[in-house]
Amino acid sequence: MRLEYFQMVDRVMELGGESITVACTVPEASPVFEGHFPGYPILPGVLMVETMAQAGGWLLLALNGLTRMPFLSKVHEAKFRGFVGPGAALTVRATRIHDGSGYAVAEARIESGGKRVADAEITYRIMDFPAEPLREAMLATARRIGLPGHG
Repeated sequence: MRLEYFQMVDRVMELGGESITVACTVPEASPVFEGHFPGYPILPGVLMVETMAQAGGWLLLALNGLTRMPFLSKVHEAKFRGFVGPGAALTVRATRIHDGSGYAVAEARIESGGKRVADAEITYRIMDFPAEPLREAMLATARRIGLPGHG
């Protein structure tokens, strides 16, 4: 994870059917932890949502062959069940539950230490890449994180 750059996914562990599993490691140090919370650093809930959204986004990108871009549209029923601190190893799973009419929906969850710490249902707007540099950056990131079929 590179929190300051919103690069949450470190690597793809598994991709199959309608699901993806990714690995993320919360950095030991980050300016984010200086204010959240001093003396008791934890990963902000909004960044846990972003992590789940990115896992689902990579799933949708893989399913469409990186031809169209998913953009976060809605977060529904987000629940935080535990805290995540610096250095935590996270496993994030996302499953597509609906696809059609220019949008898709995924269910996602984060686990750490074998325990679920967050989950949400996330809706994405699926559209053509609005800029070629974005498409190129996504292709480069797909290679970096080991998205199958794009390395």
